This record gives sequence, C-alpha cells and structure tokens, in this order.
Amino acid sequence: MRTASAHSDERDTSQAARAAYAAAVEALGGPPDWLFVQSTEAHAGEAVRRALVELGAPAAHGSSSCMAVLTEAGVHAGGLALLAVRDPEGAFGVGAADLGADPRAAAEQAVMAAIDDAGRPGEVPMLVWITAAPGHEEACLAGIEAVLGPDVPIVGGSAADDAIAGRWYQWTREGTHSQAVVVSVLYPSGRVASAFQSGYTPTTRSGKVTRADERAILEIDGAPAAEVYNAWTGGAIAAARGGGNVLAESTLQPLGRRVGGIGELASYRLAHPAVVRPDGAIELFASFEVGDEVVLMHGTHEALASRAERVAADALAFAGVPQEAVAGALVVFCAGCMLALRSQLDAIAAGLRAALGGAPFVGCFTFGEQGCFVGGENRHGNLMISVTALVRA
Repeated sequence: MRTASAHSDERDTSQAARAAYAAAVEALGGPPDWLFVQSTEAHAGEAVRRALVELGAPAAHGSSSCMAVLTEAGVHAGGLALLAVRDPEGAFGVGAADLGADPRAAAEQAVMAAIDDAGRPGEVPMLVWITAAPGHEEACLAGIEAVLGPDVPIVGGSAADDAIAGRWYQWTREGTHSQAVVVSVLYPSGRVASAFQSGYTPTTRSGKVTRADERAILEIDGAPAAEVYNAWTGGAIAAARGGGNVLAESTLQPLGRRVGGIGELASYRLAHPAVVRPDGAIELFASFEVGDEVVLMHGTHEALASRAERVAADALAFAGVPQEAVAGALVVFCAGCMLALRSQLDAIAAGLRAALGGAPFVGCFTFGEQGCFVGGENRHGNLMISVTALVRA
C-alpha cells in the first residue's frame, strides 16, 4: 500500500483538480485505487468531480472543507487537496444517498452501495469513512451500525462551507450533492490506526439534561439551559440571554458527555453551543436526550494547537504502529477550533507531519466530527480531532 497527497492553490477548479491528480499519480507510479478529495467552497463541487472523473479517477470520496485544506506541506486557504491510495491487494468502495426524510435509511443504503462498489459482498470492512451534510450525523452512524454492527470503526467529518450558509457539498463519481451522506468502505492490505479526541478538560460544573428536543437543550437540572450555562461560564453569554448566536463565546467552553476511557482517564465527546433561543433553550450541533449528564469543558488556544499532534501520536501508540509503517493519514479537525487558531495552522501541520513520520496526509475542517473512541464506541461530536493512519502490512 502506497499513498500520495497533492494540493493546488490554482483558482481555476479544473486546472487545480487536474494538477493535483497528475502529481499524485506520478508520485504513486500509477493510478490510485481510492481517492479522498477535499476542497473549499471557492471550488464548485461538481466542477471538481467532473474534472477528476474525466481523468479516470477511481472510487472517489469528495466533500467541502471550511475555508482551507491541510496537508503535510501546510495549510492551503481556499485550496484543493487529495490523498490518493494505491493498494492493488486491497479493496475500496464508495456509496452515497440523499438524506431525505430518513437519514438512517440513507446511510444504510450508502454503506451497502459502497460494499457492492468494493466488490466485497458479505465482508465487513476494516474501516468506514463517512461524510454527511450537517444535521443528522447520529442517525447516519446508527444506519451504518444497523448494517455492519457496532464493532467497525466509523470515522469522518461533516461537510462544511465558509459561513454556515449551506454551500457545502458531497460527491462521488456518480454525482454531486448538498444534502447527502457519502460512505467509503476500506479493505486495505495493511491495517488502520485511529484516535478521536478533543483538546478540552472537564470542569467541576455539571448537571443533568431534564428537557431536550433533539439538538436543543431546554433545561438543565430543571432550569433554563441558557441560565445554567451562563452561570457556569461566569456570564460568557449574558449578552445573548434573550436570544442570539454564541458560537464564538462558547468555542473554548463547550458541553461534554463522558464516553468511556482508559482507567481513570475519561474520554468526552463535545457539543458546541450555537444559538440561545428567547425561551432560554440552547441549540447545539449534536443531539441530546433527557437524562444525559453534561459537564462544562474548558479549552485553551495552546492546548488546541498542540492536540492534533498528540492525537496522531496516540493513534500510533494505541495500535503499536511505528512511524515508518505509516503509509498516509486522514485528519479531521473541527472548523470551530480552526477558526480560533488560524494563525497557527502551519505549525499544526508541522506537528502532524512530525508525529506521522513525514507520511502524506490530508486534513479537512468540518462542521461535525465522527470517530471511534478508545472503548470502541462510534460517536458524533463537535470541536473534536481525529487522525486515521493507513498502515502498511
């Protein structure tokens, strides 16, 4: 198994896609067997897809990233990047389905189509890579697990645009979508190593969700959620208690839910408070249920800036993988964290490059992150980072 990353800062979409693909093919010594493509809204998704299909690109999984893409060469604002995998002894397949009225059923359809595309009917993949339009990620994970069971790692990130304006996209060789789920199934000749973490620590402030409505928390411990959160944060959202956007105020103070861990070291999946409603409810980018225990989390710019490198190192350490065995990697980095760290992105890329031993990688900035925690649970969260290494046999 070999991989190559390539990027282009060319503003003409067709030229950018063609240049990046040609560079990857040259580096691999032949066409790839799977292609992961990330581009910003500066490039129309259909134009990216069309250019690569015309070049004969294989099983291809593409989507949009917020404002920039990341490779081992650094950050590429408004750019396009791809990771090409050449693995004749492995198999790869891609499937897609519009979310429609039943996102869970759509994800079931997409993963079954991907398995058929890989030519491995009845065989469980080593890893599932998922990209969905923001809004129904939990249902999509449930649909994939309904087909494959809970033991296959599901990793990926939600498509994004530059301003949460719905200009995100997802695409495969067959077509381009705005409200779909795209799934790749990976049967590599080697193996994969993945870690899914945040750069935040829990505080002592916690409570129980006593009223919820999907992606809104109405009450915590019987009181309006916004009042509780405002008190926990020392007045961070006081200006919006009558209603308003609080994304910036809550980026370093999200809500967390414990998801397993190792010994006394707990793992948390995060949810980013987005909007305070006039009724005192808080809307977030993840779903909640009555009875959920939530804890206020705390982050710093310094901790977030160093976290991606640590996640990469942990992915290899947990799986016992030496750096020299890494063929390439896929990185998912929350767009909210990226926006808080824009001046440090090249340093973050350098840290990832060092942790991965210089192996090629492509990273995207997403509006929701999906991954597998240490205990084996596939979950959707916000303000998270995942690093998935493709490992040679």
